[in-house]
Amino acid sequence: MSLAKALWEENTDLARVALEHRFVRDLGNGTLPLESFKEYVAQDAFFLESFARAYALALARSPDREGLRDFSGLVAGVIEELELHEGYAARREVELGEVEPGEATLSYTNFLLSTAALGDVGETCAAMTPCMRLCAFLGQTLAERGYDEGDAYAEWIRTYSDPEFEALAARLEGLLDRYAADTPDVRAVYRRAMILELAFFEASFEAEPEDLG
Repeated sequence: MSLAKALWEENTDLARVALEHRFVRDLGNGTLPLESFKEYVAQDAFFLESFARAYALALARSPDREGLRDFSGLVAGVIEELELHEGYAARREVELGEVEPGEATLSYTNFLLSTAALGDVGETCAAMTPCMRLCAFLGQTLAERGYDEGDAYAEWIRTYSDPEFEALAARLEGLLDRYAADTPDVRAVYRRAMILELAFFEASFEAEPEDLG
């Protein structure tokens, strides 16, 4: 079994908690409060900028040409995701240029950037893979359960259930397998990222209208 697969299976308990989280559940059935989704879009846009920077740090430290190519492609994928968030924001009157990152967002971005700056490339992949694999898992599962194309958040489900997003997640898992060793530190980093994903959903659900940019 590959390391990426082993780490995912080791953390499926947290993946299941995320799937049944009220934020994800209500997003899937179209009943998520608009304020919660607006806060999620704003905070996730801030997060994605740090995610792209972490990829860039890994690219700069990549030990081979194959890594340069793959990390470059993943940076491009984040830019496309940011453009999607810009569309969400424009339609829902969220000003992304004025986002004040919340505590959960800062905890996650600081973790990613410090790991990318101080850890090796393999540890960086371990810190970043849970976000990609979890979003693919959630999107695909919600799509399999069925949803109304007219629901307010159908576009989110389509995005993260799309085969193109699955390909990006698989590419990052391939990098994890290539560069990471199966060590307690790598396992701890992966687990920490999964926990921070849950905290991110929780913070978005609890958003109040006055918290929004």
